[in-house]
Amino acid sequence: MSRTADIEKVCSALEESAQLVGAVCARDKVLPVLNAFGDELSQAMIVFGVQAGVQHIGELDYSFTVPSTVADPYGHAVAQGLTTATDHPVGSVLADIRERWPITEYFVDAGIVGGFKKLYAHFPQTMQKVSDLVALPSMPDSVAANAEVFARHGLTEVAMVGVDYRHKTVSLYFHFGPDGRPEPAAIGAFLREIGMPEPEQRVLEFAHRSLRANITLGWDSPDILRVAFAPPPVRGLDPAAIPGRLGPHIEKFARQTPRVYEGEQVNLFAVKWVRGEEYLEICSYYQLSALQQKLLAEAPQPQR
Repeated sequence: MSRTADIEKVCSALEESAQLVGAVCARDKVLPVLNAFGDELSQAMIVFGVQAGVQHIGELDYSFTVPSTVADPYGHAVAQGLTTATDHPVGSVLADIRERWPITEYFVDAGIVGGFKKLYAHFPQTMQKVSDLVALPSMPDSVAANAEVFARHGLTEVAMVGVDYRHKTVSLYFHFGPDGRPEPAAIGAFLREIGMPEPEQRVLEFAHRSLRANITLGWDSPDILRVAFAPPPVRGLDPAAIPGRLGPHIEKFARQTPRVYEGEQVNLFAVKWVRGEEYLEICSYYQLSALQQKLLAEAPQPQR
């Protein structure tokens, strides 16, 4: 299949998925992103995501693997007109990381309405300590300000960094490993300490199954802005296993989103906290990478 056909196929899948959640796909926002980073779409990991809650209605996010030929994703995004060059430190984060340790892969994140949003550097084979990130010239001071909090709660190794160019924030993806997952009570204590809403026990038990925690920080405040916990992706949908009401359109999305692989839909559910709010994010995989297919084939699936 040609590059143009690959892009059209993904764009059509986004349009179909948008209808499931009552959103409208703006091709003038989607095509620039797919054209800029679409050289290897047929082999890429591609995932679509929605966030529950009235305030999130109308948007559908999507993420996919940046082509291996793109060595500088941020510079490429600027050159393609997806974002503007800036003197703000946010524009230097990926370059600072790339200069200091190997990156396994990059991802790009965008919305069907909002357009280009974020880039991610993924380095699971060379995970870094918080002190390594603090040493980066471009890293916000809020990372250092919360280093002791992270250490107290077992957040020590970072496997991925996301950079949001629109909101000027960074997200640190802390990896736990199967034997290092924080207990529900420990997650609750962490959330209380940083001023997030008090979760129900069911939510804490769900978060306990996570292998990673995503912590978002910025340059304008020492506060932790957002926290997310997400258990590994699974095939199918068991509403009873999700700590919250999905709503009919979200459940339809998790069951009926287009996909190009065989077997049940692969979904990932995350619980997120910001000041005064807790909500769910639902990600449904459109296309799996070769590694993801292997891991899913080997992973035990939850009993239903």
